Amino acid sequence: MPTETREVRPCAKPGHVIAADTRVLAIPAGWALLPPGDAALSRRVKEAGPSWTVIEMKGRKRFSRGIWAPAERIASLRAERALELRDPAYQRRLAAGRNRRAAEQAAYVEEFYAAVLAWLDFHPERADDAAAMARLITDHAVPVGSGTVARTERIPIEQRAEAAVIAWMRHQTTGYDHMVIPREKGRRREVRRMLAQRSVQLLSRYRQGLPVDAASCPLARALAPHRARATGSV
Repeated sequence: MPTETREVRPCAKPGHVIAADTRVLAIPAGWALLPPGDAALSRRVKEAGPSWTVIEMKGRKRFSRGIWAPAERIASLRAERALELRDPAYQRRLAAGRNRRAAEQAAYVEEFYAAVLAWLDFHPERADDAAAMARLITDHAVPVGSGTVARTERIPIEQRAEAAVIAWMRHQTTGYDHMVIPREKGRRREVRRMLAQRSVQLLSRYRQGLPVDAASCPLARALAPHRARATGSV
């Protein structure tokens, strides 16, 4: 068993884990647990030989609880990693990487904001509403690690913008968050589709520049606290 690389789950029994096939396995002698936190070190430990990665599931989310591997391997690679981290050249590369990613993120924020603004396509008289709404959606959707559709590269940015608008409106202008939806296959998708249609109908008034009752319009109420911040730029 120690020669196999596995993904395992935590076990209540000390010194043991649960395999994918539900067997309870004893931690091999001479192994230690590398806590999560240093992605580079974790990757190197796994690449250097067999290891057991401990994953805990909470709902649909996966949480790493560390990696079991030979203690000598972990100690050796940890020492190499410590030397690397003290190397000025390595620190310069890290800083350059951070700066590059920050610049890429800033450019994407601007690009996504423009895409949302273009998809909203509000009437000129609603320019302040469009700017405020695009800013709110962008601030919510584009942060790295947000897990929203804005972070995927599988679809064009125009489709990401549309999906982000509809998702934001679902939570901000409908009662979706408080709905009790039956646990039936496809039911939640059906509800979301219905709410998306309502959102598009609501947006059409803003696109046409039709009168909007600020007291009763859910979008107007959602935007009211933020319109003053809108400047038309990111």
